[in-house]
Amino acid sequence: MLVDSHCHLNYPKLVERQAEVLASARAAGVTTMLNISTREREWGDIIATAEREPDVWATVGIHPHEADQHPDIDTGKLVAAAAHPRVIGIGETGLDYYYDHSDRIRQQASFRAHIAASRETGLPLIIHTRDAEDDTYAILHEEMGKGCFPALIHCFTASEAFGDKVLELGLSISISGIVTFKNARELQATAAKIPADRLLVETDSPFLAPVPHRGKPCEPAFVADTARFLADLRGEPIEELMANTTTNFFNLFTKARA
Repeated sequence: MLVDSHCHLNYPKLVERQAEVLASARAAGVTTMLNISTREREWGDIIATAEREPDVWATVGIHPHEADQHPDIDTGKLVAAAAHPRVIGIGETGLDYYYDHSDRIRQQASFRAHIAASRETGLPLIIHTRDAEDDTYAILHEEMGKGCFPALIHCFTASEAFGDKVLELGLSISISGIVTFKNARELQATAAKIPADRLLVETDSPFLAPVPHRGKPCEPAFVADTARFLADLRGEPIEELMANTTTNFFNLFTKARA
């Protein structure tokens, strides 16, 4: 069994053939998929997919790229949307200073609103961070001081030092197909050392298809390729890595387990 802990089933290149994509994932042994939202207007469709498909779950959140377009999103709105029985996470949220599609101060305010929603609901926070390690860690550290909340860094590409610091805060780390890329040496070194009980795997479909699918739209079935690469990298039997990452998902996203 495998879990794709982060995919976008309602994005173009997947939504048009969603039934085929889901069938391929199931054939590859992917038994659970977490369908991630990035804009408020997506929430209805993403939740509807989770209502229709028993192995698909949903999140509610605003991507940092979209922070400027969602000035009215606050903790209360997130908490209310997260009450749906098929919503098991808050996000994705965080900071992205690489593209700066939204004002950095607004990104930070949105991030904090999501953290508060995670703390209030007990649902895990799904964090996107790019070129923003210092501010991401500073906010997480400060907010943890106000009260703990479950969280993970999705599609981890940050430094090993950042990884060590967020692990110390109690976060989990999810690895995408980027780890299979030839130029991902630093990420590979970090991924090899992540504690077995904090590791998750994902696709971030339809982006970042792993080797040997480079150049194709990514889909949840490809998480199996990332898992095989990771198992070899870590010197673990594939069955062990599959079991651990699946257990870790349900230990973090306890609403899905319930």
